Amino acid sequence: MINSINQLLQKEAQAVLNIPVTDAYEKAVDLIVEQVHNKRGKLVTSGMGKAGQIAMNIATTFCSTGIPSVFLHPSEAQHGDLGILQENDVLLLISNSGKTREIVELTHLAHNLNPNLKFIVITGNPESPLANNADVCLSTGKPDEVCTLGMTPTTSTTAMTVIGDILVVQTQVKTEFTIEEYSKRHHGGYLGEKSRELCEK
Repeated sequence: MINSINQLLQKEAQAVLNIPVTDAYEKAVDLIVEQVHNKRGKLVTSGMGKAGQIAMNIATTFCSTGIPSVFLHPSEAQHGDLGILQENDVLLLISNSGKTREIVELTHLAHNLNPNLKFIVITGNPESPLANNADVCLSTGKPDEVCTLGMTPTTSTTAMTVIGDILVVQTQVKTEFTIEEYSKRHHGGYLGEKSRELCEK
């Protein structure tokens, strides 16, 4: 089992190293900074299934680092939750296939509500309709899943999570987000205590 685990770790690590690094990252970060930090909109993330869980995690991480963010469930969006979208918001959509029906429909509904709404896509299929219609497309590199069946989202969700982390950190750099600002947003737990200690130094 130890050998098997080491092989899994190597495959996951290699998948992360194989994520294509392009100027699309700079475009995505600039779009988030302009719409949310400068124009006071918010980041709205969305995805179905496992991708939706990654989208939710990205939203909460952005919130703690100075970028107001919220997760919008694509199915609930069709039953009134679409109303959360406002002027200057930007969508961050996650779909490994780039063809997820609920996400494709969400883009149509969002543009019907606001034709000028910008959106970023994280996908394993940069040639998909969703990617082609996005303002910015970030590719996972379409890694093979380490699942024994080659089906269950495993390696792909690892890549999605890393891409989200990259966007968060690069946005922090761009906005010059400080430990003082972090402390105001994260009061409880170990991180709250640690951030206050750092502020006092």
